[in-house]
This record gives sequence, structure tokens and C-alpha cells, in this order.
Amino acid sequence: MNRFYLIVPLVLSLLFGGVYWQHRQHSAEAAKVKAEQVAKAKAEEDAKKSEAERKAREDAEKRTAARAAEEKKKEDDKQAKWVADGVKISDETSGYVAQTAAYTKEIATLEKELAAIRSAKELAGKEVFAQAREVELALIAKRNAELEIQRLTEMVARKAAGTSLVKSP
Repeated sequence: MNRFYLIVPLVLSLLFGGVYWQHRQHSAEAAKVKAEQVAKAKAEEDAKKSEAERKAREDAEKRTAARAAEEKKKEDDKQAKWVADGVKISDETSGYVAQTAAYTKEIATLEKELAAIRSAKELAGKEVFAQAREVELALIAKRNAELEIQRLTEMVARKAAGTSLVKSP
């Protein structure tokens, strides 16, 4: 019985060793295949990733170039509009300056005419006043003459009333 204690574990250990060795070879092959598959998948993933990064970089460069071109176009348009507005403002300013000069000359001419008309009006007013004064003086002189005639007529009538020629016999 003593032998069984030694032989059975030894046989079982050898069986287990054989199974373990076969399993180890099989699992080593499976691990190798799996490692190859993982390496292959990782290589494919890295290739896809590098391709995606390259495409993303190209797209980013294209978008950056397009954005830069668009900004440059906007800046050029803005500059052209600025220059056009400057020219337009300059033209309008020169037109308004010329118009102002013409209006200034016209104002000076009209002010001279107005001064001449005012002086003529003032002179006409003085003449009218002088003529009205002369008319009033003539009316006063006429009234004075009429009063003098009435006074003389009354004086003559008084003197004549006191004479014998006027009395009837």
C-alpha cells in the first residue's frame, strides 16, 4: 500500500503534466495567433488612424486656406469699399465746397442788392415824407390863406357896413 501512495500521485502527476504540456502548447499557439491578430488589428487601426489624421490635417489645411482666402477677400472688399467711399466722400465734399462758394457769391450779390433796395426804399420813404410835408404845408398855407381871405372879407364887410354906401336910403 505504501507503493500506491507513491505510484498513483506520480502517474497522476505525469498525466497532469502531459495534459498541461498539450494545453500549454495549444494555448501558446492560440496566444500567438491572438497576439498576431491583435498586432494586425493594431497595425490596421494605426494605419486607419494615421490615414484619418492625414485626412483631418489635409481638411484642416484646406479649411484654413479657404478661411484665409475668404478673410483676404473680405479684407480686400472692405478695403475697396473704403477707398470707393473715400472717393465718393471726396467728390461730394468738393461738390459741396463748390456749391458753397457759389452760394456765398450769390449771398454777397443778394446782400448788395438788398442794401441797394433798402437805401432806395429809405430814399423813397424820405421823398414821400418830404412830399407829404410839402402837401401838409401847402394845405396849411391854403387854410391860412382862406382864413386870411375870410378875415379880410369880414373886415371889409364891417367897414362897408359902417359906411353910407351900403345903407339904403
